[in-house]
Amino acid sequence: QVQFVESGGGLVQPGGSLRLSCAASGGISVIYVMGWYCQAPGKQRELVADITSAYSTNYADSVKGRFTISRDNAKKMVYLQMNSLKPEDTAVYYCNRRYGSVTWGQGTQVTVSS
Repeated sequence: QVQFVESGGGLVQPGGSLRLSCAASGGISVIYVMGWYCQAPGKQRELVADITSAYSTNYADSVKGRFTISRDNAKKMVYLQMNSLKPEDTAVYYCNRRYGSVTWGQGTQVTVSS
């Protein structure tokens, strides 16, 4: 099973930007849909955005126009560009396949605060 390691999180002021990276241990071209998820304290893990093998994308309403998901199959990487960050974006962010057997990694913490 492909494993994923997230990075790029940190502390940022409201209105700032971050670029999250997800490194896969194996090829991701065979994975039809990849997604970024977030989990805020006391809440369930939620889908933030996903991207298909044909590079079609979908976003949660709360991040539309602010976040951009992308994938580079050759580099075995998935990215999440986060702009115009808000305090409510504060959460741990995870990368994973949307379908099939899933094992979650440690994620990367994003904290938006002034």
